[in-house]
Amino acid sequence: MINIQTYTEEKTADEIQKQQIAYFLLQHLEQFGDPKNDIESAINYAMGIDDKPGGIVIVATEEKTHEILGAVVVNKTGMSQYIPENILVYIATDKNVRGKGIGKTLMQKAIELSQGDIALHCEPDNPAKFLYEKLGFTSKYLEMRLKK
Repeated sequence: MINIQTYTEEKTADEIQKQQIAYFLLQHLEQFGDPKNDIESAINYAMGIDDKPGGIVIVATEEKTHEILGAVVVNKTGMSQYIPENILVYIATDKNVRGKGIGKTLMQKAIELSQGDIALHCEPDNPAKFLYEKLGFTSKYLEMRLKK
C-alpha cells in the first residue's frame, strides 16, 4: 500500500523530511536532475519559505516502511495568462517501482491540487514524456536560455 503526503505553504515538511525528499530526488532524477542545492531551493520555494509564492510537494511512501517511492515538486510562478501559474520542477519515482503507476498518481494529484495551468520542462529522450502527453500536456514551443 502507498501513502501520499502533500506539503504546501500551510503544511510544511520538517527539515529531516525536506532533506529526505531532496536526497531521494537527487538519486532518482538521474541524468535529468540538478545539484542538491537546487533541489532544496525548489522544495523550500514550494513551501513558501523566505516569502516565496509557494507550491506543492507531493510524496508517495510505502505504507509499512515509510520509504519514499516517488516525489513531485510544483512551484507557483506568481504569474498567469502569458506564463502558466505553476511549473512542475521535479518528479521522480524509485527505479525499482517504475511502471506501477506511482508517477501517474503523483502527476494526477499535482494537477488536481494546482490552481491554474502547469508548465514543465522535459528532455526529448525522457521516458516520462509519454506520461505527460497522456495526461494532456502538449509541447507549446522550444525553450531557449541564456546563462549568465
